[in-house]
Formats: sequence, structure tokens, C-alpha cells
Amino acid sequence: MKISFADAAKADIVAFIVDEGDGLPGAAADMDAASGGLLTEALSGARFDGKKDQQAVVVLPKGGDARRAVLIGGGKPKKRDARVFESLGANLVKSHAKGGFKTMAVHVAGAEDAARVALGAKLAAYRFDTYFTKLKADQKPSLTNLTLIVDDAKAAKAAFAPLDAAAEGTNLARTLVNLPPNDLYPESFAGRLKDLKEFGVEVEILGEKEMKKLGMGALLGVGQGSRKESQLGIMKWMGGAEGEDPVILVGKGVCFDTGGISLKPGPGMEDMRGDMGGAAAVTGTIRALAARKAKVNVVGLVGLVENMPDGDAIRPGDILTSASGQTIEVQNTDAEGRLVLCDVLWYAQEHFKPKAIVDLATLTGAIVISLGHHHAGLFTGSDDLADELTKAGLHEGERVWRLPMGPEYDSLLKSKFADMRNIGGRAAGSITAAQFLKRFVKDGVKWAHLDIAGVAWVEGHKAAFDVTWASGFGPRLLDRWIAQNYED
Repeated sequence: MKISFADAAKADIVAFIVDEGDGLPGAAADMDAASGGLLTEALSGARFDGKKDQQAVVVLPKGGDARRAVLIGGGKPKKRDARVFESLGANLVKSHAKGGFKTMAVHVAGAEDAARVALGAKLAAYRFDTYFTKLKADQKPSLTNLTLIVDDAKAAKAAFAPLDAAAEGTNLARTLVNLPPNDLYPESFAGRLKDLKEFGVEVEILGEKEMKKLGMGALLGVGQGSRKESQLGIMKWMGGAEGEDPVILVGKGVCFDTGGISLKPGPGMEDMRGDMGGAAAVTGTIRALAARKAKVNVVGLVGLVENMPDGDAIRPGDILTSASGQTIEVQNTDAEGRLVLCDVLWYAQEHFKPKAIVDLATLTGAIVISLGHHHAGLFTGSDDLADELTKAGLHEGERVWRLPMGPEYDSLLKSKFADMRNIGGRAAGSITAAQFLKRFVKDGVKWAHLDIAGVAWVEGHKAAFDVTWASGFGPRLLDRWIAQNYED
């Protein structure tokens, strides 16, 4: 769907935001007068009072430019924030995308607000219907153009540009998570990273031979039961000063997770197509940064593996040697994400001098028990980094919640046979996973871990723009965090 900004436009559908408890806004009042009071009549007949996202649709007389007028409630102005405007745009698209009309114009007062309406509309227009072969005409969107009518169209367009880039990154992350594992596996995922070269991203892929030379025994151990070769994807966006140290993003990319020898239960296992949500978020973020030509150096690293049960798979009781040289007793092969991340984190610090590292992973079911599906878990020893990520998440509606860390949890990772074991038992499962990762972060490195297992795909209540299973969580949060803290 094409999105544009103008001070006037003709469209099949014209939409107006109506404040709760208030009358028609100016442009709507003009249309009401021209139509002989049809909009006023619709308000009365539909019991419309402007509550947030409430809609009333008016069929307009023949002969005019517009075929329909839509009144959408904006709620109380004092309580209206960016999330409300995004919801308005998303609900308008969801309600009218398949209605048979091709164009829509939405009247919005301010430039920043218009940009947020456009963001919600863009996210709601996303579709993942690649594998449907018999869609009927009324199941396909007819809406192809959305115009935001705003006094300062130039300012609105400028405000939307970075949001648009972040939305594209979100939609890329959604697609990666939605793709089935027979089409998205380590090598094919790595191939998709190369598509980012068109935006100026440098892409390098390491295979198993290269990773073995690097001593990445933990990551390689996870993938050794699969016929699909494990990969390490390296994406470099160097938009900052030459030689300036980069921000590092690390993503868990388990393209399918059976649990390995510690096999998961059958019901719901199909959701493990999304166990690469962290890698998807990092990939989408790099695309967003490159698309808007961010003036910052950022490196994205994604460990891409498949965790399968096989005669060659790692077993409970095996001891792996990580790239850091630390040894890990595997007590549960379904605690595999941390084995992938620990080697990628080490690689990041050995080959770069990071200003900060943030890793993202659908790491633990325990985080879903703790926070449900509305916050990602945030773990870090840096109060400054925690504050930065929390503020960025609130700004973009991708919220994080900080949980504790501390040496008292390390006792749960003690092994009788190695430097550590890869699980800490039932208690504090998300925290012990973070404590495990911390062992692979060098002293003095600013690092945070985001456990996104509860937010990478949408369960239960959905926001208006959550139109598919995959949420695409991460790119908007990380793009905002980098923009606010690392760009001049």
C-alpha cells in the first residue's frame, strides 16, 4: 500500500478523527453541510460518541469525489498519544482494506500525529499469504493508496521517514518468523541476509568449517544433529565515522527447535518455527538502519542453527567446549539457545570493540510465565543501558521489563563435571539463562539480554496492527534506542 501526505486529496473513502464528546471537526463539518447533514445523522443513528477506534460509515451521494465517509473516534484528546494514533491508522486499514475501494484519505491535524497514523496503517497493511493458493477476490486487499491530509505535508513526510524504515524492518522480521522451517533454515536464512547488500550493508557468512576453526563448539554442538549446515551471519552497517567502534546486536537464530534429544511435546511444536525471532529482529533492525542511512556503525550477528534429534545430536551429559574455552555440561538439549548465543557473544567481543551489546532471543518459557505476552524480559548489569532500552521501548510501544541478576543465582549453574551446566533448574529459569550468558561477556563490556519468547509472536489480545502470528518485535525498539543514544 502506497502512503503519501498532502494538504488535499481525492479518495474513494474519506476518514475523519472525532474527539470523544465533541462535534464534527472542520473538514467533516464541511462535508456534512455539502451532503445535507448525512454525517450528523450517522452520528445519531450509530450512537457514535467518539470513543477510541469507534467507527461510523456514511454512504455519500453519487456524483461526488468520495464514495464513503468514515468517522473514527479518537477518544479524549488529553489521553491521546502515539499508540492511539497508530491504532487509529491500523483500525482504518483493517476495517476497509478489503471493502472494494482503492483509495483512502485521512484528515489528521498535526504532522507528528499524521506520521503515527501512517505507521499504524503500514503495519496493519502487512500480509503473509504466500502459501495460500485459492484466495477469493474478497479475501484480498483492494486498498492500494492511503493519503494523510495534513496542513504541513512536508513535515509529516519527514516525521514518517524514520518510522517507515522501522516499519519495513518490522515487516521483514515478521516475514522471517512466519516462514515455514522447510523454506527458512540456516543456509536459506543466510541467503536472505545477502538481500541487505542493496541497502549498503556488508554481509559475511561463516559456515561450519570456519566456525570449527574458531572453536565455536557450543553453537556447532546444537546444530550437529541436523542435516542443515549451521551458519554465522555477520551484517555490518557502517554509517558512522570511519573506525568508530560499533554497537553490536546479537540474535538467536534457531530456525526450528525440536528440543533435540530432550524432545519437546508434540502439541504446539509447530510454533518452534519462530525460535529464530531474535535473529529476525536483528536482521530487521539492520535493514531499518540502512534504509534511513543511520549515522552510526552497527554490526548484527546471528547464529543460525537447527536443533534436531538424530544419532549425531548432542546428548544430555555431553560436555561442549565453547569459543571462550569454557566448558559446558549439557543437561538438557532443549536449553540450546544459550549455547548458540554464548559463542556469538564471544565472537562479537573478539572481533570488534563494542560500544554496547544487546542480544535478543526467544530463550525461555519461564519469561512467558513471568511477564506474559506484553513485555520482553530485560537483563543487564548496567542501569544506564536498562534505562535507555526501557525508554526506547515505551516510545515505540515495544515494552521491556527489567528483571534482577546477581551472583547468588550462579550457584544454580554449577556442574559436577564442567565449568557450568546449561540449565539451572525450575527456579528463576529466565534469570539463570541470563546469568549463563553473562559468563561470556567480558568485564567492562556494556551488555543487555532481551528474552523475547513472550512477544515474538502474538498470543491472546492483539493490537490493531498485529495482523499475523509473528509480531516482528524488536526493530522499532532497537532502531529508536540507537537513534536516541548513538547517533549525533
